[in-house]
Amino acid sequence: MITFKAEIEKFNEMGEKTGWSYVFIPQAIAAELKPGCRKSFRLKGKIDDLPIVGMATVPMGEGDFIIALKASLRKQLKKEAGALVTLVIEEDTTFKIEIPEDLELCLSDEEALMERFLKLPKSHQNWYINWLNSAKTEATRTKRLVKIVSAMDRSLSFGEMMREGKEK
Repeated sequence: MITFKAEIEKFNEMGEKTGWSYVFIPQAIAAELKPGCRKSFRLKGKIDDLPIVGMATVPMGEGDFIIALKASLRKQLKKEAGALVTLVIEEDTTFKIEIPEDLELCLSDEEALMERFLKLPKSHQNWYINWLNSAKTEATRTKRLVKIVSAMDRSLSFGEMMREGKEK
């Protein structure tokens, strides 16, 4: 476990990351967590006294990373941009994405659909799964299942699927 203090920062203008609150992990600390890694990996441990598991790092170039802090997490911490937090973290090698049973059944109807889904990076699979699991009603979940199956059938990325049908 690596322990260090960091300030919660916020992107003012940074493309798709505009408005994100985050904690910066410098290259020296990232190298201790996962030597030689330049792509996203998962962390577990604590931010202040709040346990975290499966939290994704986002590469920022030159070996530096950030951990995005959602509003719900900041609320639990009772901290916003400018506040200091203590991180006690290590790589989370146990984090595994579980495919919901209904999604697995739908994708298993055609072998190619499941193959396309499993070829996606784990983080992309997670976007689909989290989006599906965030449905509040059974009708919404069913619509989302249909949309995911259709996206896999046409080899669409999550972003392409979400933008599909929206006016420009």
